Amino acid sequence: MKERRNPVPTVDLIIECNGGVVLIRRKNPPHGWALPGGFVDYGESLEEAARREAKEETGLDVELVRQFHTYSEPGRDPRLHTITTVYVARAAGEPRAGDDAVDAAVFGKDDLPGDIAFDHREILMDYFGKRY
Repeated sequence: MKERRNPVPTVDLIIECNGGVVLIRRKNPPHGWALPGGFVDYGESLEEAARREAKEETGLDVELVRQFHTYSEPGRDPRLHTITTVYVARAAGEPRAGDDAVDAAVFGKDDLPGDIAFDHREILMDYFGKRY
């Protein structure tokens, strides 16, 4: 019998904060700046995972505003096939890097870093295109 393989569910967050959006610099490969987010734990809802990942990676308590979009291109994560549900969230305060992030900062549409991991630049362009 053929082994069944399924994509892995993840969440990512576009955290609106201090006039921009929060990105984290990844400690582990693939390196670069990324939206805060990660894998959904067994028994955890997408919303719970989003709030947990935001807190772990940025130190921020977030208010989830809405589900933005789901991205499922098989090559979006070079490590394995993931499907991410992206949330728009709001937070107050200064982001602090934690967990598997080595830095956290707020960026605007016109000052995004050049080295953005995964398909997160595409996600951000979709967000800025629809938002502004």
